[in-house]
Amino acid sequence: MSLPQHDPAAPAVPRAVEDYLHDARHVAVFTTLRPDGTLHAAPVRFTWEAASGLARVLTVASSRKARNLLAAPGGRAALCQVDGFAWATLEGTATVVTDPARIERGVRLYAKRYWSAPPAPADRVVIEIAVDRVLSLNL
Repeated sequence: MSLPQHDPAAPAVPRAVEDYLHDARHVAVFTTLRPDGTLHAAPVRFTWEAASGLARVLTVASSRKARNLLAAPGGRAALCQVDGFAWATLEGTATVVTDPARIERGVRLYAKRYWSAPPAPADRVVIEIAVDRVLSLNL
């Protein structure tokens, strides 16, 4: 499977928001819907790639967030990064990906952002969020 390329439909993101989304000290709250329709929110480290319009979260296939998305293919998800009264939210369609090349891309981007390699569990997957909405305040 090929790696994501530039997506002309990716939302335009102001430079201040881009800078904020690449700040390594931040984590985000990742929100998905459980099969019963209730919200599941979890703190995560993530990466944002503006050219492809993809946000990525590394996790394991057995995690609640991955199971929520596998139970409802094409489901929506949101990542919200907060620092005081400044915040940015990335929303879009999320997909659980098992392709080794795409997982490796997620690992490389994670290591670049957080200055260390992520854990390497045997059942690692990457959740790719095709971002179609970016919201922010005070950036």
